Amino acid sequence: MDGQLDDELDDGSFRKNGRAMEEPHKPVACVPVPDTDAEAADADAPPTSSAGVNANSWDVLRRFTRARIALGRAGNSLPTTPLLEFNLAHAQARDAVHQPLDPGPLHEALREAGFQTLDVESAAPDRAHYLRRPDLGRTLSDESVAHLADYAGTMNSTPDVVYVVADGLSAFAAARHALPLLRAVHARLEGWNVGPVVVARQARVALGDDIGERLRARMVVMLIGERPGLSSPDSLGLYLTYGPRVGRSDAERNCISNVRPEGLGYEQAAFKLHYLMTHARQLSLTGVGLKDDSDRLLMAPPDTPDCALQ
Repeated sequence: MDGQLDDELDDGSFRKNGRAMEEPHKPVACVPVPDTDAEAADADAPPTSSAGVNANSWDVLRRFTRARIALGRAGNSLPTTPLLEFNLAHAQARDAVHQPLDPGPLHEALREAGFQTLDVESAAPDRAHYLRRPDLGRTLSDESVAHLADYAGTMNSTPDVVYVVADGLSAFAAARHALPLLRAVHARLEGWNVGPVVVARQARVALGDDIGERLRARMVVMLIGERPGLSSPDSLGLYLTYGPRVGRSDAERNCISNVRPEGLGYEQAAFKLHYLMTHARQLSLTGVGLKDDSDRLLMAPPDTPDCALQ
């Protein structure tokens, strides 16, 4: 009869219609081959999980860092889970670089929090040009120049500080962390004349100098998405520049990096930024001449006099 199984062969297969074939649905068992040398090496071998993954003696350190350490080993390779996590992190980093900033929700959230906002963009017409032409990201578009000129004509006073929220190389960072950070800083700025928050698209750090100069600000703080890493696709950087003008160098700025809940938290970043802003106003400078000694204040006992920390 067609399809009938005939005699079983010596090797465990069957003959169907005169043709040899394997038994259908027969489970294949993996039987380990004894290794006499392995028993002698058991004492020196790394611990192995039930899944056959060799654990790493540094595993206890993973709770202190998001860095890729103590990932374990499966044979001569990474275990599957860390490999997939690496591929996901790489994809997230690429998305962070290429994802454009949606300014509408950011403007709305900032205004609801009590900030006045302006919208500008650099001379880079799109994300592709922005990534290939860093110089265009440091220059305002013609429309933005006119927009800032119109606003500056209505100003009755000189702002002590203007904030610029920029996409940079991670729009995710600006969208997620700019508002919580601004709230934390603004609560500390008693007696400061704070200018508008400028939302800038396709922006590099130096674009803040152009914006601050056109708005006649004493200092500008650029909140910009940093180059994403494989464990930080949404890291925010803060760049403080006193006396902003086109042509300022990086040596004339102070930088606070890795602002995000998994890195430098909002309150700690706000404390450091307020410290730098206060001393920048006193000294009329930023950059290499302004040292960030705010960590000493954080670590000092509560009853330490201020003069002892100068």
